[in-house]
Amino acid sequence: MMPILRLAFASLANRRTTALLTIAAISLGVTLLLGVERIRTEAREGFANTVSGVDLIVGARGGSMQLLLYSVFRIGNATSEMSWAVYEKIASDPKVAWSIPLALGDSHKGFRVLGTSEDYFRHFRHGRKRKLEFDAGAIFSDVFDAVLGADVAAKLAYKVGDTFTITHGIGDVASAEHRDKPFRVSGILTKTGTPVDNTIHVGLDGIEAIHIDWRGGARVPGLRITADEVRSMKLKPSTVTAVLIGLKSRRAAFKMLRQLNGYAREPLTAVLPGVVLHELWRAVGTAERLLSTVTFFVVLTSLLGMAAMLLAGIEGRRREMAILRSVGAGPGHVFALLLLEAWALTLSGILCGMALLYAALAIGGPIVEALIGMHISMDLPGHSELGLIGLVLVAGLLAGTVPGLIAFRRSLVDGMTVRF
Repeated sequence: MMPILRLAFASLANRRTTALLTIAAISLGVTLLLGVERIRTEAREGFANTVSGVDLIVGARGGSMQLLLYSVFRIGNATSEMSWAVYEKIASDPKVAWSIPLALGDSHKGFRVLGTSEDYFRHFRHGRKRKLEFDAGAIFSDVFDAVLGADVAAKLAYKVGDTFTITHGIGDVASAEHRDKPFRVSGILTKTGTPVDNTIHVGLDGIEAIHIDWRGGARVPGLRITADEVRSMKLKPSTVTAVLIGLKSRRAAFKMLRQLNGYAREPLTAVLPGVVLHELWRAVGTAERLLSTVTFFVVLTSLLGMAAMLLAGIEGRRREMAILRSVGAGPGHVFALLLLEAWALTLSGILCGMALLYAALAIGGPIVEALIGMHISMDLPGHSELGLIGLVLVAGLLAGTVPGLIAFRRSLVDGMTVRF
């Protein structure tokens, strides 16, 4: 076995240019394949952990997917609101460790405005239970303070201390601006890669303040309450759009789920965010599966190129094979030689591809995280990646089998015959 192995490496060294080009093609394909798989895995986990550590999401009676979309992704609107009294009742339940009230319905230049409490910044997690961090400024301390998501600040070129006004309603239904009660940017969050980046956060008292002289979606004629007058009031919301809940024990999640979905005082919908996020990913995850298929065919093309190189080399190596046969090498030895060459090329391509992948992650990972907030880990290959590496190795060996069988079937006389 060792003489054949040395012979295989010597043969590849003799054809080093072609061998290096083949290794480069395989390594680029492997880098692409494993890179896409790593990004796909991180994207799926990041999507599933858009809200990390939240055990339940509760809102007024409606569809579970609709509740997830407007409370987490800021897509769509709630059909109705949950009363503040019911929220307080839920928050005081002994099973509840913390709760985050959410109030939606207003916007600013196309960005959703979210009314919430300081608990949002204490307990909200994203990705792998990562906390919200401030890139500049701090949490709101005044009724008319606002904390901007990273994309809001970047796209609108806002900085701490700038002022802006909130528009009543969202999108095409936005009606009028609350010009008499402008907000001041008190803080800007770091990039998270979640809908938080496109959200303007204000206090629940701020939401109440801008609507204090409004009724039924319109300003009350003749009623004008200034911002300074509002600051002296004790503001308390009457409704919230949804609530994020963290439980003291996750084992109580299903019991709490049944309890809230059958709530007697008010019709509610409670969902387990992980379950609904999984359902949503199944609906939108076709593209990432298609991308994985395409990249696998890229690697397959590289391996077919290696097979073509070995096949093309057989004709030029007829004399070499004949000489090996004449000195005692059997057909099996010749077959093993070509198979070892294919194995060496494939394994070298895989190792170079992995090295290139980790180099790209080390250099580009921090850049990607800064640009889109997506953290790509540099962990050792997982089960899915090891499975792909195994498939590439097997495919490489299969690609070397065809030229090996052709050389196996040729006789000694065939190799010594001069062809014109």
